[in-house]
Amino acid sequence: MDEFRFQITEEMEDERIDKCMSMLIDSLSRSYIQKLIKENAVFVNGKAVKGSYRVNADDEVFFCLPEAVEPDIRPENIPLDILYEDKDVIVVNKPKGMVVHPAAGHYSGTLVNALLYHCGDSLSGINGCMRPGIVHRIDMDTTGSLIVCKNDKSHACIAKQLKDHTITRRYWAICHGVLKEEEGVINKPIGRHVTDRKRMAVNDKGKPAITHYKVLTRFEKYTLVECKLETGRTHQIRVHMASIGHPILGDEVYSNQKSPYKLQGQSLHAKILGFMHPTTDEYIETDAPLPAYFAHLLTIL
Repeated sequence: MDEFRFQITEEMEDERIDKCMSMLIDSLSRSYIQKLIKENAVFVNGKAVKGSYRVNADDEVFFCLPEAVEPDIRPENIPLDILYEDKDVIVVNKPKGMVVHPAAGHYSGTLVNALLYHCGDSLSGINGCMRPGIVHRIDMDTTGSLIVCKNDKSHACIAKQLKDHTITRRYWAICHGVLKEEEGVINKPIGRHVTDRKRMAVNDKGKPAITHYKVLTRFEKYTLVECKLETGRTHQIRVHMASIGHPILGDEVYSNQKSPYKLQGQSLHAKILGFMHPTTDEYIETDAPLPAYFAHLLTIL
């Protein structure tokens, strides 16, 4: 059982205990911290506190994390749109609304559940039993190409290509507003938002992040752009496009502009994925067809 113990500094005085803990411990979500507090598992100066407690300088905070219990992740007969497959890798066109791998609140209906049914035991184990085969992710409401590895050798090879930024990843996005430039580069570091730890933001203390974009089609109030990732930070395209005043249509997290269309999250599609095959060293490139909602949006616009 992991134990945490720390002392409150003057800078944190009068913050709520849950907010204070989430700022200090990146690995725990604020909702999980609030759950621990409700279960009387968080102690300040030796006494259990409520979520409304505001900390004082020199308070001693102590809590233990319960032993993690691995859930039983089961194969599920969920149809897959397969763009490429061989004995080493499989590239799928992920639909909107599908979570990539199991996590709290999503233990079924994920891409991993579908892959376990389709591939059986033929998935890499480097990322553990919760994320077999998974070497990179895309957001739940982002559609398109995702590469999955069937063995550890392939996983290590694809992971290195991701780290070296040699994998081709080109996304299509519909953005608010009309971009004036034909193309551009957004070079802004991305890190956790300073107050909302579940969001990402342009942050001087964040990790380097570079997105190349070019205009494909201009509409009256929107622009269809292609974004090429040079790095792969969490929510990178969504954060970067919002940072230049052109958030992605339908993005409920990084846009304060309402969508006139009934959308489920951001209009973002991972269209092109290219990589060097881990066994043959041949360049493989897949092109994921646009989902129906995206194609319909383009027709309307």
